[in-house]
Amino acid sequence: MTDLTTLLEVGGPVAALGGGAAYARAQHPGIYWSAVGLPLSTARLLSSYGSVMEACGLTVAPSRLRVLAVKATSRREVRPVPPRRGIIRPTSTGLRIRLRLAPGQEPADVAASAERLRHAWGVHAVYVTTVKPGVVELRLVGFDVLRKVRMSRKSAAGLLKIPVAMREDATPFVRDYRTVPHQLTLGATLSGKSMYLRHLVAGLARQPVALVGIDCKRGVELAPFAARLSALATDPEQAAQLLPVLIKEMEDRYDLIKARQGIASGTPDEEITSDIWGLPEDERPVPVVLFVDEVAELFLVATRKDEERRDEMVTQLIRLAQLGRAAGIYLEVCGQRFGAELGKGATMLRAQLTGRVCHRVNDEASAKMALGDIAPEAVSAACAIAPERPGLAVAGDTSGGWSRIRTPYLSLGDAADICNESADLVPDLPALKPFRPAVHVRPVKSPPAGRATARRFRLSR
Repeated sequence: MTDLTTLLEVGGPVAALGGGAAYARAQHPGIYWSAVGLPLSTARLLSSYGSVMEACGLTVAPSRLRVLAVKATSRREVRPVPPRRGIIRPTSTGLRIRLRLAPGQEPADVAASAERLRHAWGVHAVYVTTVKPGVVELRLVGFDVLRKVRMSRKSAAGLLKIPVAMREDATPFVRDYRTVPHQLTLGATLSGKSMYLRHLVAGLARQPVALVGIDCKRGVELAPFAARLSALATDPEQAAQLLPVLIKEMEDRYDLIKARQGIASGTPDEEITSDIWGLPEDERPVPVVLFVDEVAELFLVATRKDEERRDEMVTQLIRLAQLGRAAGIYLEVCGQRFGAELGKGATMLRAQLTGRVCHRVNDEASAKMALGDIAPEAVSAACAIAPERPGLAVAGDTSGGWSRIRTPYLSLGDAADICNESADLVPDLPALKPFRPAVHVRPVKSPPAGRATARRFRLSR
């Protein structure tokens, strides 16, 4: 009886501890990883590093000098040599470790064994990146960071650089307009495309940038941000009037750059420029980001007159995509479908959009429109996105690289509040004043206690 009582006394706390660990693993994976997963995975890695590398075929025969030294100092068996391991660096989402490859090895050998390493060390995923010739970094991710997205506060941000999502390897996905000037974002209804757009607008709203919108859904997506927009067109007719103004603005900026180039022959090379970023800061025009939501509406026609207007707008968009970067004009084109069936000029416009983000789509053809011409292997990943994970997407660019990303939840009201607070940052562009939307500023309310926590879980569930 005494033994049974003792067992119950000991078993109760153990069961509670196990239940608490299971709850933390399901609901708070970051806390579980820091408290339990990190020590266990580190212990597995340290205790089995050599045997795991040998099982994965990542060892090489020892040098003759090593063989002679081992035989001279001990009777141990001379085993193959694994890559030299660096210091284990824990993070809030996993581990980082650098490996110095042995002669004859290449990073592809380690990348091919990533799945084996994941199972051997009990982590969610293993990613391999090349640091320099002969050195690779293993990024071990302890849990699925895309299930409950938590953006790091240390995410790199700057002028025209917006951290908008989390990659599957636990690094932030940063939308950098200086590096990738134009982008195509596709996604079906309720796929999270609007959430991605909100993060872009909210991030740019705090910067000295002119925001211009074309929203042919009568402005339902972009009108809440009117306080921060320099111009807004809510139907194809208004868009047909706005685009020529942007073309004229681009041409005026090229004239400014050209005037700067026509200087004396003795001027230093660093003062000669081919884009606005080489101009002195007091002469540099403000960057302009053009958001086009539901781009297919600009292509749809019903009459011959509509067809002429469509061809003119498409031509203007193509010109902005081809020439706008040097003038500081950037395009963010969004839609549910985008392809040759939209009409003349569609594929030419798509070819100018360097960045691609594809959320859940309704058919494989839509995924091929976004990713098929830059990363064919990413098409199947985009088609596998489940409806239960809004905000999940596949991001790629014309370099052929791609990765899964997910955008955290941001309510429309919170994004609108950010734009209202930043209304004083709207730059003075006289050409766009006729298109400035009417502003109905609502009072900014501080969120009640507990609202931020509840909001954090809505999209991430």
